Amino acid sequence: MTVADKIVLITGAARGLGFAYARALGEAGARIVAGDIDDCGPAASAAGNGSIGVTLDVTDIASADSMVELAMERFGRVDALINNAALYGSLRGGRFNQIAETDWDATMAVNVKGIWNCCKAVVPAMRQSGGGSIINIASLAATYGMPFALHYTTSKAAVIGLTRGLARELGRDNIRVNAIAPSAVMTEGTAEFFGERLDRGLEVIRAGQSIQRTLEPADLTGTVAWLISDGSCFVTGQTIAVDGGTVML
Repeated sequence: MTVADKIVLITGAARGLGFAYARALGEAGARIVAGDIDDCGPAASAAGNGSIGVTLDVTDIASADSMVELAMERFGRVDALINNAALYGSLRGGRFNQIAETDWDATMAVNVKGIWNCCKAVVPAMRQSGGGSIINIASLAATYGMPFALHYTTSKAAVIGLTRGLARELGRDNIRVNAIAPSAVMTEGTAEFFGERLDRGLEVIRAGQSIQRTLEPADLTGTVAWLISDGSCFVTGQTIAVDGGTVML
């Protein structure tokens, strides 16, 4: 159950969870293509192993195609894609009827269409490589039903539906598609999203968990590595909750 020498594309890798995935997988021997609209040079450096950073706008299919083309040119194949890019920290919460239409549309464009775009871009390369693993980052917001951020909650529920449908389409190609649904992870995005309510928000989340501590990025990297590795070769279409035992499916 190793990720050594796996070629892994990670979106939203400039900071937060994406950066943590790049560093942890690189330390485990994977070679990373780290993509983001922001500079991914530090993420590539943290990953090592000749990993590279690319400029990526997941809402633009041409940008997603370019990321995959560069990966193929540099490494010759793609083994895994982690669809991590999402609007989160910058979103403004509120009652569902107070959410701005522009915020709703932007959330769907990044969090849902962005995954669709990156999957479209990477599947031909994975077919050429004989298969692969796609990991979509969903959220406790969808599995629990988080209120006062309906744009985010709805987008992450769509990620789970996309994961299930795509898993059925791609199984014949030996391409596995799974999702991870974490609770609030202590990242820059979470701090931005909760703002002054951060401590109280994390307290409420911890109270609903069986393991009552705040989730850290390192708590997710093992699940990601397993889904990339051959140890999960018969697992597809699943949403794995990494939430301390909040939602038990």
